[in-house]
Amino acid sequence: MSETPTPTPNSHRVLVVTDAVEPTKSLRDAIRHRAETGDAQFRLIVLNPARAELHPLHPERHDKAAAAEVTLRSALPQLELAAGAPVIASVSVRHDPMDAIEEALFAEPVDEIILDVPPHHLSSWLHQDLEHRLAHFKIPVVTIRHGYKTHE
Repeated sequence: MSETPTPTPNSHRVLVVTDAVEPTKSLRDAIRHRAETGDAQFRLIVLNPARAELHPLHPERHDKAAAAEVTLRSALPQLELAAGAPVIASVSVRHDPMDAIEEALFAEPVDEIILDVPPHHLSSWLHQDLEHRLAHFKIPVVTIRHGYKTHE
């Protein structure tokens, strides 16, 4: 959606994963806090808002992602203001955060992960113990919960 920013040699690559198409205040605050602590390049992935039980190739999954992409584009200036720099952002065709994160880690290097995926209804089943499952990547994870908490 946005041009890829050119990171400085010491730029920290931060993967931000959320299930909210409209960025929450907590997410913006976490990005702002991270940007204030040092040079960072942000890559935001919004999980697909389609029903989790749909097959990844089901047309609804792509339709929901396209609609969410429009909303995300309008919210991008808020995120870039918080980051103090351009933010790379997209909506995943994937609903499960672990799948989306693994796909991102396979595609590009990441130094840190910020998660804004609250446990609620079906997502609590999908996201249970996500931080523990991410631990094998040995990448610091910041989880947003009424503020933010770091797990390393």
